[in-house]
Amino acid sequence: MAVGERDPVTGHMTTGHEWNGIKELHTPVPRPVWFFLIAFTLFGVVWSLLMPSWPYGTGYFGGWLGIDQKRTVAKRLDEGAAERAAWAARIESEDYSAILADAELMPIVSETGHTLFGDNCAACHGVGGGGNGGYPNIVAAPTLWGDDPATIAETIRVGINGADPETRISQMMAFGRDQALERPAILQLVTYVRSLSGLEEQTEANTAAIEAGRELFAQNCVACHGEDAKGLKEVGAPDLTDHFWIYGSGREAVYQSVYGGRQGHMPSWGLRLSPLDIKILALYVADLREQQHAAGGDGT
Repeated sequence: MAVGERDPVTGHMTTGHEWNGIKELHTPVPRPVWFFLIAFTLFGVVWSLLMPSWPYGTGYFGGWLGIDQKRTVAKRLDEGAAERAAWAARIESEDYSAILADAELMPIVSETGHTLFGDNCAACHGVGGGGNGGYPNIVAAPTLWGDDPATIAETIRVGINGADPETRISQMMAFGRDQALERPAILQLVTYVRSLSGLEEQTEANTAAIEAGRELFAQNCVACHGEDAKGLKEVGAPDLTDHFWIYGSGREAVYQSVYGGRQGHMPSWGLRLSPLDIKILALYVADLREQQHAAGGDGT
């Protein structure tokens, strides 16, 4: 096939190359392709001149526009820190009641507290604070040491049976394991304790057990739980007359609590969180409790 021959079918000139009867046509690159190649090449050149691009020795070409994402991020962080400093100073200096009544600060407390709670507390107490097995409901249940924000903050700071030297100490003795009570006595005590919250109705069959359990309770339990069994905040003993049970309300669960004792643990968050974070968490929990009580719910 000769160079310059025109293909009779397509009308294109040929290159003179032929393979097994197949002739190669001389077809130019389509103009749209050239257009986009040139356009994007020019765009790349202009972009590399305007924006930070080519590296060299100890640095890089900063671009004619002088745009620097590192400086931009640093500026935004500084702006955020300045904005945070304004409301953080108010939260640190104002008392709890004033903050709880402040319509400007409480949305900040709610948003920041929600994040802090999710990062540090939700694993044990649940996302909404409703508690999990072995961990109390801190939204609706009576708190062990008091539910005013200052007391809540102190509990968060020192923890319960934690590492802080001032940690709150709470332990229920193991009446069965330490052989303080025999199994029949423990069963009677379990029946009485469950009757306090209406879980055991007094019948002819269990009247004797309830009365015996009442005497055992007076002899062994009132020092911590009080004569009315509503708990003593001085020692962090829970109310046994309500329907909130940290370790379960079934007979087996209550038996295990009496037999083997209980010693809950809460980290001493003062060793990890700042005083500001602890105060925000205390305000957040106090606000959750107030909202729950205002709604008339029990959080269960």
